[in-house]
Amino acid sequence: MLKFSANLSLLFTEVPLIERFKLAKQYGFTAVEIQFPYCINANLLRDVMEDNDLQLVLFNVDADDLLQGGEGLACVPGKRQQFQRAVDIASHYADILKPTAINVLPGRCSEPAHYLTYVDTFKDNLLFATQAFTVLGIQTVFEAINTIDMPGFIISNGEHMLSILNALKQPTLLMQYDIYHLHKMGEDVNRFISAYADKIGHIQFADCPGRGQPGTGNINFEGVFTTISTSTYKGWVGAEYNPVGTTAKSLHWLTHL
Repeated sequence: MLKFSANLSLLFTEVPLIERFKLAKQYGFTAVEIQFPYCINANLLRDVMEDNDLQLVLFNVDADDLLQGGEGLACVPGKRQQFQRAVDIASHYADILKPTAINVLPGRCSEPAHYLTYVDTFKDNLLFATQAFTVLGIQTVFEAINTIDMPGFIISNGEHMLSILNALKQPTLLMQYDIYHLHKMGEDVNRFISAYADKIGHIQFADCPGRGQPGTGNINFEGVFTTISTSTYKGWVGAEYNPVGTTAKSLHWLTHL
C-alpha cells in the first residue's frame, strides 16, 4: 500500500498555507511536505500538524534565488557560508518538526566552464548538511531536476545522483526521485525505481509535460504506482503537482487507487 503525502506548497493553494493542513487531512492525507516552511514559525507549524494529526515528512533547505531564476545556494562557490547558515536554520526547524528527510536542492551553473567547480562545491555542502541532519536522526536527500524547466541545473538524471551517492558514501544520504523531472529528461522511471529503490529516500510525482495531476499528461501512473508498490521502497510518495482546476477536483487519482 503506497503512502501519499500532499505537497502543501502546490496543493490547496486556494487558501493560505496555514489553512492547507486542515484540507489535506479532510481529503485523506496523513502526511504533508512543504518546499520552504520558513515563512511560518516552527512551533506554530508543529501545533497545526498536531491539531490535524499530520506528519511532516519533508522540507527543503533554503535555496536562495533558485526559484526566481538564479543559481540557487548549495552549489555556488561564493555562497558556502550562506549555505551553512541555511542548514542551521533547517536544523532548527527539523528539531521541532521531526521530518523524515530534508532535501538539498543542488542549483544551477550559469557558466558551463565552471560546472565541475559547482559540482564539487555541491558535494562539499551536501556532506556538511548530511552530517548536520544525521545528528538529529534525519535523512538527507537531494534531487535531479530537468534542464528544460531549469536550464543549467547541475544534476539532471538518476545516474548522476548515483555517482554522488557513491562518492560521498553516507548511510543517511539518499536520492529524492522526482518522476516528473526524470520522465521529462527521457529516463525510464520504472526501470530506475525498480533497480535502485533502496537508494531512494523520497519520491515525488506530477504528470508530464504540464506538471499537473495524474491523467493530465502522458505518464502511465497505474504502471508507475505498481512499480513503486512492488519495489523495496517503503517511504512516502509526494503529490507535488500544479492542480488543473481546483485541488479537490484534481484528487481523482487518490480516490480511484
